[in-house]
Amino acid sequence: MSSPIQPSPYEQDIDDQLTALADQLAHPLPAALHELDLSRYERIVLTGMGSSDFATIPIERDLASRGYPVWRVDAGSLLDFPQLINSKTLLWMTSQSGMSGEIVTLLDQLDGARRPATIIGVTNDEQSVLAKRCDILIALKSGQEATVSSKSYVNTLVAQYRVLFALLRRDEASLVSTLRELGGEFAALIDDRRAAQSITGRAFEHGEPRVALVGIGADGATAMTGSLILKEACKVMAEGYLGGEFRHGPLETSGPGMIALLIGDGTDVTLEALAAELVSNGTEVVTIGPKAYAGSRHLPTGTHPEVARLIAGILYVQHFTVTIARAKGLVPGEFLYGRKVTVTL
Repeated sequence: MSSPIQPSPYEQDIDDQLTALADQLAHPLPAALHELDLSRYERIVLTGMGSSDFATIPIERDLASRGYPVWRVDAGSLLDFPQLINSKTLLWMTSQSGMSGEIVTLLDQLDGARRPATIIGVTNDEQSVLAKRCDILIALKSGQEATVSSKSYVNTLVAQYRVLFALLRRDEASLVSTLRELGGEFAALIDDRRAAQSITGRAFEHGEPRVALVGIGADGATAMTGSLILKEACKVMAEGYLGGEFRHGPLETSGPGMIALLIGDGTDVTLEALAAELVSNGTEVVTIGPKAYAGSRHLPTGTHPEVARLIAGILYVQHFTVTIARAKGLVPGEFLYGRKVTVTL
């Protein structure tokens, strides 16, 4: 009898996500955050790299819908266009390590007269460069993380929403309470990989599977981060798309052998039409959301609050990273060429 497969450090991190989330929810935000007046800033710039950048997609959308002058620009692009930051800028920087090469280099360039009015730093390492140079530190409280981002991403999502509530003078009590109440549902979702396993098994009937993740609105954060961790954790060619981007070229790569994860709140006509078309051409179509699009396979999430839907969505994607890695004979989450903290530009 063969011995059971031992969980990888990445899988152990996945299992520890609720403990990390509880630590984030229990950590009070700095009082200084509640004193900021968004109307005094000429612009609000959200920046980070990878999942730290993608986690701010919902924040950008919310602030823009309220008429605030907000830009979401990854830190690498800001190095090419630093003029976007001036002395009247609120710079909201996110880096789970606080040591990413682009973040550190950008901070080095923002000293003296070029320093923005306020820097909010969101990071897990409270001794990092970002933590020491920001004006207001938002600690993720994710604990140690072995490889690919899992619990640090979930905590980043939640921390961003909590910061948004504080800046908008909204009471976070209901949000925090609801997320705590949903702990049992999240735990059940983490424990059950059967749906992802069955989909993965069929995908390998056509050789190496292709994965497309298409997200609408705030769920774009799940699509973009999901494609990133699929590449990192199971070495599969996965691409994330926002809104209607998939129709502009990538549609030609669909068909048998592709898994298309359509991620939204269940109401969008764009994903409804796309799902019907993809189902008809033999693509394995899976909806991650409150309801299925066009009769596709359904991995259910709740509807409110929005951040809870995003957490459930990324938990499903994590299942795919593990089941695909195992199907390929890989250790889920193990880096072959990169490393946890990218310090090189």
